[in-house]
Amino acid sequence: MTGVHGDTEEPADPVVRPAPHRWLWYALGGALPERHRGWVLFDTTTRTWGLRHVVRMLVQMAVPIALIMIFLPAPLGLRAAVVGGGIFLGLIYSLAYMPETTETRVMKAGYPPGTATAVRDRAGHQRDLKDSERRRAAAAKRAARYRERTGR
Repeated sequence: MTGVHGDTEEPADPVVRPAPHRWLWYALGGALPERHRGWVLFDTTTRTWGLRHVVRMLVQMAVPIALIMIFLPAPLGLRAAVVGGGIFLGLIYSLAYMPETTETRVMKAGYPPGTATAVRDRAGHQRDLKDSERRRAAAAKRAARYRERTGR
């Protein structure tokens, strides 16, 4: 089984972006071929994974939205209100189950359960370490300027 590199957040599998028609299938919940395995992990663990999840949710809702807007025998304002309420409720439901949904996508790609969460946690820890180091360096620089100005 291919895993994640030890110290980096990059997947061991190559990141091969799917074609638009395959991405659409993926956004609707379908599985991608084996060659896109690394991309699925990247898609569900990159910094923008939450935004990517919301975009996939909106793609899933596009068909019902279009059907409601076209076929519901009601004034345009009422159809728009129904669509708006549906998007709002769908967004709440989708955000509530976002980690579980992304884990399912990663498991469909062949990774063990918990892989996406572990990769995101590791990447967050690395970002925290870099941010902490940057803040320490800035504090040391300020302290040096202060000592220089006060002569201490």
